Amino acid sequence: MAPTVSVRVWGEFALFTRPELSVERISYPCMTPSAARGVLDAILFRPQMAWHVCRVTVLRPRFPDGFPAAEAEQPYRMIGVRRNEIQGTIAPRTVEGWMRKPETFQPYLVDSAGRDGPQGQNRTQRASRLLHHVAYLIEASPKLTDRANLPRAMPEDGEDRGPDTVAKYVAMFNRRVAKGQCFHRPYLGAREFAGHFAAPAGDEEPVAGWSESLGFMLYDLRHAADGTRRPGFFDAKVTNGVLHCDTEAGGPHGEPPVAVYGWDDAGGGS
Repeated sequence: MAPTVSVRVWGEFALFTRPELSVERISYPCMTPSAARGVLDAILFRPQMAWHVCRVTVLRPRFPDGFPAAEAEQPYRMIGVRRNEIQGTIAPRTVEGWMRKPETFQPYLVDSAGRDGPQGQNRTQRASRLLHHVAYLIEASPKLTDRANLPRAMPEDGEDRGPDTVAKYVAMFNRRVAKGQCFHRPYLGAREFAGHFAAPAGDEEPVAGWSESLGFMLYDLRHAADGTRRPGFFDAKVTNGVLHCDTEAGGPHGEPPVAVYGWDDAGGGS
């Protein structure tokens, strides 16, 4: 059995967007494997390895004082919000033109006095269904890539010296979690919803009574050599608060390895 790492992550809000409902964003009721992999990459990323997410356990979060008891007993909580968003982008070529000819610069107006419509020139309002007060335990194993043990383009630092092995990256990850180190702040599905992380304390309380079929869920995006991205989906099922998403081994409740659909290979990992 491959060595694994585990990390506890939590936050007040989370948005794991369902891809079929991307305009008015609606979250999956549970963290997706791709979002879990993003949390792990935020803590430790190396081109010589990639994270293979094994399972995501839904935990009971710590609620603030006065939080309704009936809501706290639910396996997950969803709230609706309406936000102002920018609906356009500025092309790099446009910015380059402004740099060459500053007199041609035009401000990017959002809900300003010079707006063309009632919502502003570049503003739009969208509703979202978010998860409220979430906590998860992510378990994953590092897999060496084809760039492992090749000459480095940059000098190796102290902890990165030596041959690339799975045990090396497991130890690096555990050290970074213990110190609270990360390359960027982990986020829970959307960048505006920052997440906290720590090593498991051993007293985590899973949502043991929650078992539900979630239908097809986004597993991850596979990046091809030509720059295209192909999404993969799997039949997601939560059993006693555990989302099994291991493509190589069975789950803790006797589930078979999950199959990923949409990629060239039928099973395929991350």
